[in-house]
Amino acid sequence: MFNLVTLDGFFAGPNGEIDWHNYDEEMGGYSIEQLKSLGALMFGRTTYDIMASYWPTPEAARGEAQVADMMNNIPKIIFSKSIQEVKDGPRWKNVRLFHEIKPEEIMELKREDQGDIAIFGSGTIVQQLANLNLIDEFRVIINPLLLGNGKPLFKGVKNKLKLVKTRVFANGNVLLCYKPATN
Repeated sequence: MFNLVTLDGFFAGPNGEIDWHNYDEEMGGYSIEQLKSLGALMFGRTTYDIMASYWPTPEAARGEAQVADMMNNIPKIIFSKSIQEVKDGPRWKNVRLFHEIKPEEIMELKREDQGDIAIFGSGTIVQQLANLNLIDEFRVIINPLLLGNGKPLFKGVKNKLKLVKTRVFANGNVLLCYKPATN
């Protein structure tokens, strides 16, 4: 799981807004590092809609060509009960649709993949997978912001975690990497 959150634990504002993301050149470089290590991305419907409406555009290609290329070509796994089918477009391709989370299918995806699978955004998917103990690592970038209200990333999740890595970015963001603690 890889997400940006506010210091008070929100991954999106009350209406899903993410305009508060503290993102700069250093964060862009880190995003590229992360994408290079991945075999697939996983989204819920809302995050999928946001990503699919931006990354295949000329604006994304002009603004962040390398990230756009990777986002457009990496395999994508979408969980949605409302989307009936997804079609590969000329630039937004390699999309697989699932209508529900089945632990055995997640384990199969993890076995067949060519690298890590990362969940971006998608709070409901994060919450469900965390409660099923199907997340191997939690990478959380804390943005130096108190939003006061929004969508909590870990609503209803109770897991004991072990800190395995940290990184401080010049813009004030802090990366915290956790793995599930084993007792």
